[in-house]
Amino acid sequence: MKSKPNLTRFTYDTAAFEGWRLCISRGGKTFTKYYSDKRYGGPRKALKQAEASLDSLKELLDSSRKVNGKLSQTTVKKAEKLLKEA
Repeated sequence: MKSKPNLTRFTYDTAAFEGWRLCISRGGKTFTKYYSDKRYGGPRKALKQAEASLDSLKELLDSSRKVNGKLSQTTVKKAEKLLKEA
């Protein structure tokens, strides 16, 4: 499986983690979450969950207001909560 925009695949023989990393930056803030193959039942299921979270996060961030070119604290908290629940 290949990496996609905002989703990076981690598969190392010597590392304890195998899965996907979601990383997106908007309005001066970077949001990151890891989706483990072990937790989600395999690489395809982890990717599916990561893509669903990415779509929800993009929708939230792109439709939010910016204050002086940066995301508001409310939007940042909503985005962090969305990632935490995923």
